[in-house]
Amino acid sequence: MKLPFSYYQNPDVIFLAKDLLGKVLFTEIEGETTAGIIVETEAYFGAHDKASHAYGNRRTDRTETLYSEGGISYVYLCYGIHHLFNIVTSVKDEPHAVLVRAVEPLIGKEVMEARRKMPFTKPAISAGPGSAAKALGIDRTFNKKDLTGEEIWLEDHGIRYPENQIAAVPRVGVAYAQEDAFLPWRFFVKGNKYVSKPNKFDPQD
Repeated sequence: MKLPFSYYQNPDVIFLAKDLLGKVLFTEIEGETTAGIIVETEAYFGAHDKASHAYGNRRTDRTETLYSEGGISYVYLCYGIHHLFNIVTSVKDEPHAVLVRAVEPLIGKEVMEARRKMPFTKPAISAGPGSAAKALGIDRTFNKKDLTGEEIWLEDHGIRYPENQIAAVPRVGVAYAQEDAFLPWRFFVKGNKYVSKPNKFDPQD
């Protein structure tokens, strides 16, 4: 059930961002296992995407992880507060990534509750990329981890969402990306309460 390394090598990051909806993200930390169903993602199209950290083939100590072969994690600190978990995809030196924006708690709910100090029935426990990462115990130590390893991995549990149940809308917080800010590369499961705000979508989409 664990997704193989080859899954992440797909060069189509838009396809993967949608396909990852319904996949289950696991962490194993000090003997405690937690897992959540991915219900919201965003695609970042590497060097050609003005919203990407790697736009224009920008290479820094932080972004170097994005240039790795697909199948590892890219975790960075946002606003000095929130750790954001991304899945590096495609081949080496093609810095594509998918940001996991929300998960629906599945396994280890009590552990998630302790980490987030709220009941798992409350959507805020794992809605939004910072909350999802914290609920799963993901911090900077999870940067550049093998996603087929024993600390963090993804599984296919056969959860599928029909096309009409998936919203495709512009990404959140990327106004600086000019025309790329309007690309409909944020995907989420319509009606799922763990999807982050704003969770409305244009009925014309």
